[in-house]
Amino acid sequence: MKWLKRTLIILVALGALGYLAYQLVTLLPQFGGEPEGSRLGRVKASPEYSGGRFENTPPQSKNDEFIKTIKFYIQGQVREPASDIPVIDITSYELAQPPDSGLSAIWLGHASVLVEINGVRLLSDPVLSDRVSPLPIGPTRLHRAPIKMEDLRGIDAVLISHDHYDHLDMPTTKALAQKGTQFFVPLGIGAHLERWEVQPEQIHEMEWWQSVDFKGITINCTPARHYSGRKKMDNSTLWSSWFVKGPKNSFYFSGDTGYAPHFREIQNRLGTPNMTLMKVGAYGEPESWNDIHMNPEDAIKAQMDLGAEILLPVHWATFDLAYHAWSEPILRTLEAASGKPVTVATPRVGERFTYGAPFTNMEWYTDL
Repeated sequence: MKWLKRTLIILVALGALGYLAYQLVTLLPQFGGEPEGSRLGRVKASPEYSGGRFENTPPQSKNDEFIKTIKFYIQGQVREPASDIPVIDITSYELAQPPDSGLSAIWLGHASVLVEINGVRLLSDPVLSDRVSPLPIGPTRLHRAPIKMEDLRGIDAVLISHDHYDHLDMPTTKALAQKGTQFFVPLGIGAHLERWEVQPEQIHEMEWWQSVDFKGITINCTPARHYSGRKKMDNSTLWSSWFVKGPKNSFYFSGDTGYAPHFREIQNRLGTPNMTLMKVGAYGEPESWNDIHMNPEDAIKAQMDLGAEILLPVHWATFDLAYHAWSEPILRTLEAASGKPVTVATPRVGERFTYGAPFTNMEWYTDL
């Protein structure tokens, strides 16, 4: 019995040390902050907040298919390209020029897109770091960023969809904040930004269906179906999509989301955008995963619900985060769009797409 007692003491001690180590590690700034004070009051008063956390309606499915999930992850897919993904570098000189007075977009990889609309320059979910993790382990980029972090300039505003590491990057956020960029974020995420020394006057925390007029355009915070949390998946902050409208042009950024009726509701309330930055990657076969991550076929359904003409696919080809081959999302998106009133634009990373101007898609993803 002595050996059993000794073993139990050792296990308890190891567990206590592990818990203490976890608590200490999560104090690091990259894990962000916690809503407090008046911010916490706003969080608790939100219609999307219930039972101590933000919730989808109906609540998201429980992931009780762990073995099936692992099976899909290791079933022999080609998860990285065999050769370099083509990248067109963006120079600091290009960003020193006035923004496009119409509507144009440059995909920086994953969900990061530089959009110029009616003379305003916006960035969606900017992530220029090489790794999407709070620690020096985890997924690294499949291609280099088309611009160096120190060369970012002239960015009027950032749109953040949620607080996961592949969408909210501390180093990129801090670099932009130091140059005066404004941040439009879902409710609660301001706590992370303030932890990273972003000034309160640069932070605009919004709930679904709220809008802000900014430099002649209107920024609308719109629903999404996802989840949140940086220390743990506790849904402590809100997630969203974004619909930006100018006098003549508009675009929609889906963020991370599952397919749900909110796309049709957005169109009913705000109209049809000219262009979407639509998530097409990071899906899987388990139903619980698809509940919060659209597959390409769902992305095309969402596009048709919105009635938008141009779809620029995002959230693929940059990080190995899901249960499919690296190029599968674009191939399935193009197949799903065939015969439908949807035009899919496939610019290379760093290549400018201008709405209303001639553009030739290059099948750059098929030669890798």
